[in-house]
Amino acid sequence: MSAARRGALRGLYAITPARDDGARLESEVRACLAGGARIIQYRFKDLGAALAREQAGRLARACREHGALFIVNDSLEIARAVGADGVHLGREDGDARAARRAWPEGIIGVSCYADASLARDAAAGGADYVGIGSVFASPTKPSAVRAPLALLAQARAISGLPVAAIGGITLANARSAIEAGADMIAVISAIFDAPDIEAATREFTSLFEAQPAGALHVRP
Repeated sequence: MSAARRGALRGLYAITPARDDGARLESEVRACLAGGARIIQYRFKDLGAALAREQAGRLARACREHGALFIVNDSLEIARAVGADGVHLGREDGDARAARRAWPEGIIGVSCYADASLARDAAAGGADYVGIGSVFASPTKPSAVRAPLALLAQARAISGLPVAAIGGITLANARSAIEAGADMIAVISAIFDAPDIEAATREFTSLFEAQPAGALHVRP
C-alpha cells in the first residue's frame, strides 16, 4: 500500500445508518462531510439492491465533491458500479484475496471482529485496512462480541495495516480507542443521531487534527 493511500486511512470513519429516504441520507452525509469527515462508508442492511445502488450513487458523488473516500459495505459489485474508492468485507462477504483480484486498484477493508489474528490473514490477502470491534457496547449491534482495546495495537502490529475501531464509539470514549492504537474510529449513532451532524462530526475530527499520525498510539 502506498504512503498516500495509508495516510488517507486515518481519522473519523463515518458509517451511514439505514435510511429508505435517499435524499435525507444524502443531506445527512453532506453535513458530515461539511464537518470534516474524510471517509464515509455506506451501509445498507435490509435495503433492496436497486435502492442501495441509487443511494450509493448519490453518496459517491457527494464524497467526490468533498475529496473524501467512499467505501461501500458488503458489496463489491455496487462499489465498483458507482465509482466508490473501496469496499468493506465482513465474514460473509467474500475474502480479501478474491476482492483484490477482482479490483486491484480498490481499497479493501476487512472486519476482524474480536480476533486480532484475522488481521494477519487479511493483510496476506491484500487488504488495505482492518476493523476491530465491538470495542464498546454498540446500540447498532448489541449482541456483538466485545473486543478489548488492547486488540487494536495487536492487530496493527500483526498486520502492518491501519486499524479501524468500531462499536459504541462516542465522544466520551473515542480518545481511549485512539490512544489504544486506532488509526480510524468508526462512528454511526453518535454522528447521525446527533441534533447537529456537522457539529458532531467536527468534534470527532478534532481528536485527530491536534495530533500527527501515530502520535497517540501505544506501541505493542
